[in-house]
Amino acid sequence: MKLIPTGIEDFKELIDKDAYYVDKTNFISEVLNEKVVLYTRPRRFGKTLNMSMLYYFFSNKEKENSYLFDGLNISHNSEAMKHQNQYPVIFLTLKDLQNDTYDSQINIYRSIISFCAKNYMELSTSQYLLESEKKTFLKYVDGSIDIIDLNYALFNLSYYLFKHYHQKVIILIDEYDVPMQAAYQNNYYDEMVRFLRIAFSLALKTNDALEKGIMTGCLRISKESIFTGLNNFSSYSILDNIANEYFGFTTEEVEQLLSDYQLSQSMNEVREWYDGYRFGNLEIYNPWSTLSYVKYRIRDASFSPVSFWANTSSNSIVVQYIQSGDRGLRNEFEQLMKGQSIIKDIKAELTYREMDNINNIYSFLLLTGYLKAISYLGDHRYELVIPNREVYEIYRQSFMSYFRDYASARKSTLYKELISGNEGSVNEILNDILMRSISYYDNRESFYHGFLVGLLNDHEVISNREAGEGRFDLCILPDSILGTVVIIECKHSLSDDDLIEDAKVGAKQITDRNYFGEKRFKKYAHAVGYGISFNKKQCYVVKTDEQ
Repeated sequence: MKLIPTGIEDFKELIDKDAYYVDKTNFISEVLNEKVVLYTRPRRFGKTLNMSMLYYFFSNKEKENSYLFDGLNISHNSEAMKHQNQYPVIFLTLKDLQNDTYDSQINIYRSIISFCAKNYMELSTSQYLLESEKKTFLKYVDGSIDIIDLNYALFNLSYYLFKHYHQKVIILIDEYDVPMQAAYQNNYYDEMVRFLRIAFSLALKTNDALEKGIMTGCLRISKESIFTGLNNFSSYSILDNIANEYFGFTTEEVEQLLSDYQLSQSMNEVREWYDGYRFGNLEIYNPWSTLSYVKYRIRDASFSPVSFWANTSSNSIVVQYIQSGDRGLRNEFEQLMKGQSIIKDIKAELTYREMDNINNIYSFLLLTGYLKAISYLGDHRYELVIPNREVYEIYRQSFMSYFRDYASARKSTLYKELISGNEGSVNEILNDILMRSISYYDNRESFYHGFLVGLLNDHEVISNREAGEGRFDLCILPDSILGTVVIIECKHSLSDDDLIEDAKVGAKQITDRNYFGEKRFKKYAHAVGYGISFNKKQCYVVKTDEQ
């Protein structure tokens, strides 16, 4: 049984280990039709593995590894095979440029250039290079180049390779937009964009030594003019109908994968959790999660699906939007989590700077894999849903985590206001916490009872006990006999029109049934009661007279 290659992004390693490979080598014939091209896809959809595959196919340094493609789809394409191992290739992956400062980013980029240069040490003694060019090349090798010359690194390396090999160069840039996301998050965005604009433009725009430039990323960053003026530049996102079968798994590929591991009976489960992405008109499964599921399932027949993607992809974008405080946004997220769709304008070209604009939120979520477009309505408007159970769990967990953190931060103040008898503040705090929760929770009295117990669990809470002539819902006991007993009667209102009246009924019930007359409460110096009525994400609080 073949190894499941989760975590393997090097094409040679995958093939040499005889790991399971869903053949995407026809992607090579796709890029042969391009000059400079960008493919944008969500994280963990095979971009890096595909770029590694392109490197081993095109690089003239990998002739001894030509066997890697034996028997694969591309080996049957005689025209494409003419290009095998014919080009000097510069392969950069920028996925590790996630540093807090601009200087750190530049240092890492300098190291990446150094690694690329060391792959072509023959340039240091090339008869075709000037002495000044060899000197500059050696600075790239030892990492002593200053930032000005670093801007020219890709251009110069490709030019030197062209002079030495008399063959134009292929430049591969993987996850090109990762450094810009880090720059946005850490407040050096303009500097990072300016640096990459120069580096990319020199290498990909005005470079006679360039055979092809192939890039991958999550978003097409165009407004900052990173790609302005590039001739023959193409960009394909999940909204286009080009090259979609090469990123992620198709239904047929997943069926074959499950069949190969005797898991065909799990197809419906895999579809529910990891299918649901739509690239152009093609239905796509998350490859990382599907492979991870198979890896666990073949070792443990009782294994139940989990959200693998949540543990590998940065979900800060979802958390950020949840924490934004925008009520309309939270309501729309709730609508999505109920399995409903929303209709939104989508921009295919964005900048990380535009993440703060609420009108662009859904474009980011769609292009980064957190939403799925199920129909195009014209004029850039799309109908959107959550793709699958896996992504649903990311939303749910993000909401729950945020709600717990926010409620925890406010519950101390809530208790102080309760024992102080400050009815207005209790009303305000409870409504605020409810508004930041999510209404897919059970809209039942038992839920609200548990909701209050959770908010007050730092104190001694007893519930549903007999007292006086009835049974109270909740009681919070103080630490000292000098403290204040709090009794709460919960009511579930059928509509928000009934909230005030129901809260009054709850407060009156505390008094009429003489809950405060219970012997165990008489030893405390003070007691206060509240009737609290709930309806969905609203509540109303009425205080009884302090005893």
